[in-house]
Amino acid sequence: MRGVRGRRLAALVRRLRGVRVLVVGDLMLDQFIWGRVERISPEAPVPVVHVTHEDLRPGGAGNVVSNIVALGGRATVAGIVGRDAAGTRLRAALEDLGADTGGVVATRETSTIRKTRIIAHHQQVVRLDREGPSVHDGPSGRRLRDWVLRQLRRAHVLVVSDYGKGTVGPDLLRALAEAHARRPFRWVVDPKSENFAHYRRVSLVKPNLQEAAAAAEVEIRDDASLRAAGTRLLQRWDAEAVLISRGEHGLALFRRGRGVQEFPTAARDVFDVTGAGDTVVATCALALGAGATLEEATVLANHAAGIVVGKVGTAPVTSAELAAAVRRA
Repeated sequence: MRGVRGRRLAALVRRLRGVRVLVVGDLMLDQFIWGRVERISPEAPVPVVHVTHEDLRPGGAGNVVSNIVALGGRATVAGIVGRDAAGTRLRAALEDLGADTGGVVATRETSTIRKTRIIAHHQQVVRLDREGPSVHDGPSGRRLRDWVLRQLRRAHVLVVSDYGKGTVGPDLLRALAEAHARRPFRWVVDPKSENFAHYRRVSLVKPNLQEAAAAAEVEIRDDASLRAAGTRLLQRWDAEAVLISRGEHGLALFRRGRGVQEFPTAARDVFDVTGAGDTVVATCALALGAGATLEEATVLANHAAGIVVGKVGTAPVTSAELAAAVRRA
């Protein structure tokens, strides 16, 4: 945090309110089933979970939206859902947050992605995934691409939340890179291996440690290999910056001609890392949209991640929580 003033960070947290963010990516419906375990099943060596309550939340790119709204931003969301009950519930959940869902394409080409997590005593017991075929190169994918391109100038910043589930594909990424070449805009990408070859001209790419190693084709085992990977990714993706999330080791920021800047984790307690990457992406995007430097955006994102890993499930960070963390620091 050297060189970053506390008052400046506090002012930036206040300025997150009202920043317009366009989020495009893999939308999911997250179901959480909560309960307690008191015995092992006589049918198999597995716990019997006595269900106490359950809830539904937007997941995937929808969790990025939840974090943006909780921090005071204004989110417009674009993605693909099935023309099914889960898709209807997901769109309603996003609208309940206050997000603009004008870019959500409902189609019969696929089904809505659903993840069901069963949690007992603050620990995840099992996760059930349901998802349909990829549709990024079909009619729905083309509708999504054209809608996003029309909306670019209405947002302060674009987020591409790529979970590798088929919404984000080469055609969309190529169109965005070409649009950026014609008229630059800020955009942040959370990458996945399926599209490593297609990210170009991005303001900030945020891989985790495993993704960074795979994309750079470098085994990251020490500071030297970390620097080699980050430098290679800047070149490969023609990115302004690459931010590698390193779990308990915090964040590492690479910028053109600047080397690496490391940020130790701000987490006090770690209960669940689910959705922490979404929190980092959302906070960085909002901060950049509010006029923060890349260093300032990383510091705020580091604080936000430190808060969210102390929660269970895909829970967003609020502006009040982030402001309190900045004051403590």
